[in-house]
Amino acid sequence: MNQLIKKHFFLIVIASIFIIVVTIISVLFGTKDISFSTVLEAFVSFDEENVDHQIVRYSRVPRAIAVLFIGGFLAVSGAIMQGITRNYLASPTLMGINDGSSFLITLAIVFVPNLSNYQMILISMIGSALGASLVFGFGSLIKNGLSPIRLAIIGTIIGTFLSSVASAIAMYFQVSQTVAAWYNTKVQVIDPNMLYISIPFGIIGLAFAMTTARAISITSLGEDVAVSLGQKTKTVKLISILSVVLLTGTAVALVGKISFIGLVIPHVIRFIVGEDYRYIIPYSLVFGAFFLSLCDLISRYLNFPYETPIGVVTAMIGVPFFLYLIRTRGGGKHA
Repeated sequence: MNQLIKKHFFLIVIASIFIIVVTIISVLFGTKDISFSTVLEAFVSFDEENVDHQIVRYSRVPRAIAVLFIGGFLAVSGAIMQGITRNYLASPTLMGINDGSSFLITLAIVFVPNLSNYQMILISMIGSALGASLVFGFGSLIKNGLSPIRLAIIGTIIGTFLSSVASAIAMYFQVSQTVAAWYNTKVQVIDPNMLYISIPFGIIGLAFAMTTARAISITSLGEDVAVSLGQKTKTVKLISILSVVLLTGTAVALVGKISFIGLVIPHVIRFIVGEDYRYIIPYSLVFGAFFLSLCDLISRYLNFPYETPIGVVTAMIGVPFFLYLIRTRGGGKHA
């Protein structure tokens, strides 16, 4: 028991140190060269007329905070989906949830512009629920449609369809440039007001995730086992889906689509801490935050002084990992 506590304590401490280091680097360095003393002054003696101070306070700090929360939100969302569906390929990206949010946001930008930030977050969450409903609805109509690979294929097809329709609508109504930011992620132009009002929604989603963690562990053993243990599986699934919608909808509303965090991180965490979701969910939160912060730093310097979309960096890691999962677990038993 002591060894187990030491292991978890060690992992949390190491992850926390990494997060602090990456966050500090993220605030200190960027396209514009700003000295350490100027960055420090931006916190202790902020001058509204100093451009460097404004960059630090209104751009770098919100960006560093946003990627921490979004990475954690998406990783936890993926962990919940994999546990509830018992599908090792389940993630907001492959199940059409991100695309559902982006689709409805596109419609909102075109047909009901000038929505408030709260309304945009709500639209994004409804879109998340729409994407998930379409994918699992179609999957349930097809024989073995809920198997991991077939569900991933259905999710990819529906996600691509929603993205294509949204792009066509955006081009027709000449709002492509605005919508492109949602599809290419816009961590470099985080709206601080949007960030501060959206975080509570994500925290509520995290609270739902933590309170159902033990039940998700039981559900991941199979619905028959869960029912035999007296678990109310419908209630657990409902709360879990609500958590996924809150977490993913918040992330997409903030910066647009970021792929593969919800696929990669839960698998890595499961390898480290085992199958208990009481550990998988909090560790996914911490390591998801660190991973996306690191990807954000890489995206700044991959083609310096120009920024590479952060989604490109996560895809460079996520696509090989996805192919690895298909190769190692994509046989007939799982298809």
